Amino acid sequence: MAWFTCVKGKTAGLNALLCFGKKEHNYFLRHVYRNKNVSVRTLGTIRTALNVSFIHLKFSKQQPYTAVHAMETKDATVEEESCDTDSTVKTNCGKRKNEETDEAAKQGNRKKQKKCGKQLRRGERYVPPPQKRNPGVSFSQEHFAETSYYFEGGLRKVYPYYFDFTTYCKGRWIGKTLLEVFKNEFRAESMDYYNKAVKEGRIKLNGTPVDDLNIILKNNDFMRNTVHRHEPPVIGKPLEVLVDDGEVVVVDKPASLPVHPCGRYRHNTVIFILGKEKGLSGLHTVHRLDRLTSGVLLFARTLEVSKKLDAMVRERQLEKEYVCRVEGEFPEGEVVCEEPILVVSFRVGLCRVDPKGKESRTVFQRLSYNGRSSVVRCLPLTGRTHQIRVHLQFLGFPILNDPIYGSSAWGPNRAKGGLVGMSDEELLQALIEEHRSKESLHLLDLPDEEVSGKQGPMTKCQEHNDQITAPESSGVACDDGSCKLTQEEVKEEGSQELHKSTSAAGIEGETNGGHDEKESVSDVASRTANSNAFVRDNLCGECKIVRPDPTEKDLVMFLHALRYKGPDFEYSTQMPDWAKEDWVQD
Repeated sequence: MAWFTCVKGKTAGLNALLCFGKKEHNYFLRHVYRNKNVSVRTLGTIRTALNVSFIHLKFSKQQPYTAVHAMETKDATVEEESCDTDSTVKTNCGKRKNEETDEAAKQGNRKKQKKCGKQLRRGERYVPPPQKRNPGVSFSQEHFAETSYYFEGGLRKVYPYYFDFTTYCKGRWIGKTLLEVFKNEFRAESMDYYNKAVKEGRIKLNGTPVDDLNIILKNNDFMRNTVHRHEPPVIGKPLEVLVDDGEVVVVDKPASLPVHPCGRYRHNTVIFILGKEKGLSGLHTVHRLDRLTSGVLLFARTLEVSKKLDAMVRERQLEKEYVCRVEGEFPEGEVVCEEPILVVSFRVGLCRVDPKGKESRTVFQRLSYNGRSSVVRCLPLTGRTHQIRVHLQFLGFPILNDPIYGSSAWGPNRAKGGLVGMSDEELLQALIEEHRSKESLHLLDLPDEEVSGKQGPMTKCQEHNDQITAPESSGVACDDGSCKLTQEEVKEEGSQELHKSTSAAGIEGETNGGHDEKESVSDVASRTANSNAFVRDNLCGECKIVRPDPTEKDLVMFLHALRYKGPDFEYSTQMPDWAKEDWVQD
C-alpha cells in the first residue's frame, strides 16, 4: 500500500503542475494573439511547440527524452518570437527573409515542388502548364497599330502584315507529329511551305522555334504560327458615328464591313475602325449585322449598360426595323411569316425553312413598287440566323441581290414555299459551284479548303473576348439573323485554329520570328506599319497573286437596318439610295 500511496501522491502533484502549466499556456497565447506585430506563421509555430511540450510532459514516464526535446522546441520558439520584433523570421536553414515575402516564397516553393515533382525521363520534353486567358482584355492600341489603311478606287484596303495564330494542342492531336497535323488538318498550304516556315522560325512550340516537324505533340503544347496576312477590301465609305453619349455608341455601318474580327477580316471591321480612327475601344456589342448588311449598329460603353440592354432584349422591349428591296411585286398590307428556321451550314451561315428549325416570326409591309422590284419594311420579332432573308425566300420574294438566298442553286423556284428538292450537302455544293463559275466565291466567305475542294476544319466567327461578344440571351445574337454563329455554336466548334484560312482571329500576342542573325518577322511587321508600304513575303502565296478589286455591286446587299427603338430611346439612319421610290436599277 505504501508504494501505491506514493505513486498516487506523485500523480496528483503532476496533475496539479499540468493544470497550472495549461493555465499559463492559455494566458501566454492570449497575450501573443493581442500582439499585432506577430506574424501568423510565428503564432502557428508557438502553438504547435507548446502543445507538443505539454503532450510530452504528460507522458514523460513513457518517453523521458521528450521533455528535453520540448525545452529545445520552446527555446527555439522564444528565439523566433524575439526575432519577430524586428519584423523578420528565422528559417530552418538560418536564412532571414522579410515577413511580407514569406507567403509569396512559400507559394513559389510549392509551384517549384509541383513542377519538379515528376522527374522527366531522359530525352522527354517538358511542357509548361496552360496559361489562363483574361477575357476582360479588349483590343488595344497595340493591336490597332499592327498595320494601317489606305484608300484606292473607292475601297478601304489594309496593308499586309504579320500576325500570330495560336492554339493549344487539341485532344485529337496528342501523340501525333506536327507534320501529321499540318498534313491532315491544315491543307491550305503545301508541306513545302511548312518546311520553309520551320527554317525561318515561324512555327513555335511553347515559345521555342520548331526545328523538326516530326516532333510529337503533348497535352498543353502551345503552338504559334506566324503568317503574312492579307485582308479583303471593303467599301471606302466613312464609318459615321451617330451617337456617343458615354453610355452607348451608335454607328451607321456601311455594307461589306464585318462587325468584329472574323475569318479573313480583322482591321477591316467596325471594331478596329472605331479603335483606330475614332479612339473607341472596350465596346460591348448589343446586336450584330451581316457583313453585307448596312445600317444602325449599337454598342454599349460599359458592362452595366450592356446588361441593361440585354434585359430589354430578353423581355422583348426592343424594336428593330429593316428595309430591303425584293424581286417582284410584294403583296400589299401586312404579311406575317412564322416558319421555323434550321441552320444547314455553319461555314456559310446557310439556313432554310424546316419543321425541325427554331421558332421564328417576321412581319413585312410593302412601302413601294417600281414595276420590277418592291421596297419592303421588315420587323423581325425573333433573332434567327438570316431570318429576314430566309423568310422572304420562302414567300417567293428574295432580296434582289442576295448572293445566297437569291441564287439559282436552290432550283427553279428558289425554295419558294420551302421546296428545295435536294439534300443539304447537294445544296451547299451547288451554291459553291455557281459562285465558282461566276468568280464570286468571296461572297460566301468560305475557307480556302472549301473553295479548293479540300475538306478541312470549319471556319468560325469567334470573338477575341467577352467585351465584343453579344449577350447570351435568345434573339440578341443576330437581329436580322445575320451573324454566322451564336455563342453556343461557337463553343461547340472549338477554339482557334492555326492558319489564316481555317481560323478566326486567334489569341493576340507579340509577333516573334526568325533567327537572331536575321531580321525578325516582328521587325518587318513594325516597319510595314510605320512606313505604310507593301512588303512582300517570300513564303506568302497571296503576295504572288493579283486579285481584281470587287465592285460596289459585289459588296452591297439591299438590306438595311433602319431603326433601333427601346422604351426611352430611338436611333435611326436615313433611307439608302436603293430604297427610294425613284430608284432605277442599272
